[in-house]
Amino acid sequence: MEETLTITITSEIKETLDNITQTEGIPLDNLVREALEDYLFIRKFRALRSHMLQKAQTTYTDEEIFEQVS
Repeated sequence: MEETLTITITSEIKETLDNITQTEGIPLDNLVREALEDYLFIRKFRALRSHMLQKAQTTYTDEEIFEQVS
């Protein structure tokens, strides 16, 4: 199920988004959706890494944590 989200951005951000979408030939909503997905993945990855490192006696590599997230 898709939801609509309305946000307020600066004119500079809008101009940058417009330039990227024109250059890459992708719709604005796709660009923003992909950026949010990437951001959320990174946040989940960092939270999991922090949690694992707090509980672990050994150090996990980024690759091992990535396997847990994926």
